[in-house]
Amino acid sequence: MSSLRIPDLAGKVFLVTGASTGIGAAVALALGEQGASVAVHYNASAEPAKKVAAGIEKAGAKAFLIKGDVTTPAGPAKIVEAAATRFGKLDGLINNAGSLVKRTPIADGDDAFDHAVFDLNAHSVVRASRAALPWLKRQGGVIINTTSISARNGGGGGAVLYAASKGLVSTLTRGMAKEFVGDKIRVNAVAPGLIDTLFHERGTPQAMYKSQEASIPMGRAGTPEECVGTYLFLASEALSGYITGQVIEVNGGQLMP
Repeated sequence: MSSLRIPDLAGKVFLVTGASTGIGAAVALALGEQGASVAVHYNASAEPAKKVAAGIEKAGAKAFLIKGDVTTPAGPAKIVEAAATRFGKLDGLINNAGSLVKRTPIADGDDAFDHAVFDLNAHSVVRASRAALPWLKRQGGVIINTTSISARNGGGGGAVLYAASKGLVSTLTRGMAKEFVGDKIRVNAVAPGLIDTLFHERGTPQAMYKSQEASIPMGRAGTPEECVGTYLFLASEALSGYITGQVIEVNGGQLMP
């Protein structure tokens, strides 16, 4: 993406949650390459986050590292306030933080596990978006949520609750788009399919991964970098100014709704 120039992203301020690895890291770096200032959120992965920030600064843009736990009731708001206060404004929120937590069949779960999955993948999106709203209202802006192919297909083995939490994110995207449109805030989402990240390295058995890969018409998993263009497109008013409430699938043809 370093050779691509989207002029209206330069000078904008974005917060990317879960930006230390995977899709979040790729998006944060790409925004920096476009000349945007980027708040790089992380929780446990400090060293990878520092590398992302260094890459943004190497591209000539400003980066700000924010450590925080999005699963706590107050965590997302603190992260948003830290980012907006540091840069004096906020033009875009990328709600990307999320995880499978662990593959657990419904029968083997409990209330604590249920809350852990939904707090990370869904409630954090509500809380961060609510906190960002007053800042985005000042000049208009964008919220881009990361949902998943699993929101449509129910997820793989042991991932039903994760899929359900992402289904909430997809529905939330459409609802917020309607609520926020009067404030010139566009809300959209990206739904990645099988993407080669730590998400699957940590939580998907190899046999399951290969089976999912075999179902993709393109014949392979995607990369985080192959998701980036969709986020940049949705972040740009010039490119997608009349698009809101949409969930864009990035899955190599694995699902064609």
